[in-house]
Order: sequence, then C-alpha cells, then structure tokens
Amino acid sequence: MIAKHIANRASTTNSHHHSKLHLLIVDEEIPPNKIFASCASVQRLSCSSMMVSNMGGENLIAMGQMCSTSDMQHNLDQAKILVAKAVEAGAKALFLPEASDYISHTGPESLSLVRSVNDSIYVQGLRKEAKDNKIAITAGIHEPGESWSGKIKNTAIWISEDGEIVQRYQKLHLFDMELTDGPHAHEGDIIEEGAEIHPPFQTSVGMVGLLICFDLRFPEVTLSLKRQGAQILTYPSAFTVPTGKAHWETLLRARAIETQSYVIAAAQAGYHNQVPGRVSYGHSMIVSPWGQIIAELGGDFDGPEIATAAIDLAVVDKLRNEVPLRRRTDVYPKV
Repeated sequence: MIAKHIANRASTTNSHHHSKLHLLIVDEEIPPNKIFASCASVQRLSCSSMMVSNMGGENLIAMGQMCSTSDMQHNLDQAKILVAKAVEAGAKALFLPEASDYISHTGPESLSLVRSVNDSIYVQGLRKEAKDNKIAITAGIHEPGESWSGKIKNTAIWISEDGEIVQRYQKLHLFDMELTDGPHAHEGDIIEEGAEIHPPFQTSVGMVGLLICFDLRFPEVTLSLKRQGAQILTYPSAFTVPTGKAHWETLLRARAIETQSYVIAAAQAGYHNQVPGRVSYGHSMIVSPWGQIIAELGGDFDGPEIATAAIDLAVVDKLRNEVPLRRRTDVYPKV
C-alpha cells in the first residue's frame, strides 16, 4: 500500500467552492518505491504533506497552477508565489502552465501583447527568479512569429538554475474546436505552428521532452521522444472544461503508460479576465511511469497552487526492463 495526496480529486467541474485536500490510500501492483506529494495555496499558508518513505536519491519537482490574465505583471506576481512555494518545498524544478505569460480577451489583443523573451517582463522576471533561487523553471509563453506569418508562437521554454534559457519548443499541434453546445477555439488563426520535434535534453531532474497542451492527443510525438531517451514528458496546458472533463486524465495516463515515463502537466485554472468568459479546467497532474496519479490539483482557482512529487529515474529504468515494449517495426513504421 502507498499513500498519495490529491487536491480536490473528486471535483470534476469548475465551481466557486474551495479546493479540499484528500488523502487516498491505493494499491499498486508495481509501486514507485517512494512517493511524496503535497499542495500549497497562497490562500492556505499551511501545506498538508506526508513522507511515505525515505526520499533517497530522488529529485523533488513542483508543478504550479495559476490563472493568467492579459496583465503580464499580475501573471509574474503569481509565478513568483509559485517559485517561493516550490523553493520552500525543496523542489529542484518548477513546471508552469501553457500561456503563463498572458491569456487575452481576444485574438487581436493577444497579438498586441506578445514580446520577445528579451523584452518580456514576464520571461525576464522568471529568469531572475530561477537564478536568485537556483531552481529550474519551465513555462509556456508566447513569442513573436516569423514576420511573413503575421502570427505568434506558442512555445515552452526551459530556464536553467543559472537563469539561462537553455531549451525551447514550439507547439506542433494547434487547437481548433467547434463544439455544438460548447466553446469554439481556432488557435491557428493567430498561432504559427511548430515544425520539429526537439530531442530530449538533460536537466537536473532527468531527460526531459517538451510538449504543449493539444500535443497530448498525438502519441506519435511522445513515442518519438521516448525512443530518443526521454524520462520525463511535459504538457503545460490550458484545457477547456468540456474536453478536460472527458479526456484530460485519460490522455495523461495513457501517455505515461505507453512511454513508461513521468508525465508532468501544469495547467491553467479558472476564469481568465472576466466572468463569464474563457475558463480553464485546471486539475494539474503528475503521473508515474506506471500510470498512477501521484499528484493532482483541483479545478477551482483560489490562488496560485503547487503540488510536488519525487521523480525517481530508477523507477523508469526498472519498469522499462521488467515490461519491455518491443515494437514490431518489421510490421509497422518506426515512430
């Protein structure tokens, strides 16, 4: 038996009720040997946590949940709270959501707000936080697109403990949706799609493969990253409520299971800018290589929150050795 903390695990809707922390006891057939998970909120100064066993050589990471608006300084202030919480918890890296620099009211406003990383008060603020606190930070941001496109880029950046941007990924798959009785989204109207898969790169917490939100629906990319050595897959996200309720957990667990990797999905939560208006599903989640949810936050937004979990790369190696996935590339194409 192992224990895990899940924030608001039972909540599946965005409401105005406060998130609650539940402690669940679960059985695992092949458990990660040691798991630590906790959550913290700016409005709840005490942080319930439980050490299940000795942390050993594991790396503690934190994922942050926030509600970005069109005010970049406000969003940076939220991120600083998350950094402080992550540092207090002893995390080596902080994972922030997609579009953490801003979420606008309209497409034209989004185009007007974009800044290069050198001119962005948000990105420069994150770089300073990383350097001052000696913590790696990865975040989803917007960047100017190519001049000919008239669009902007949806990217994920990795900032090292020295405050340097050492890796960047541009979102491959853009979100276009028209639900009959739900929200419409046409990301391709203003976002320039990426054109390549970036190989996994070495970090203080393991080999990381960067992806973003809607990429979650395309297993080909994660299989490619796993084949290239990824141990951790990231999905900074801003899922809608209808798609989140139906697909979020299922897709995250599937990507973890099929690649035998840790999956870290920091998410936007709550109403952005105004009510009613755009709302994000939340439920940031960390999934083990066995497909177990080892940390999760709720769907309500009561302020910036973190959840932490120990990343044990020995679990990745052990599972891949004990349950080898021998692909029949003699029968179907290699991904």
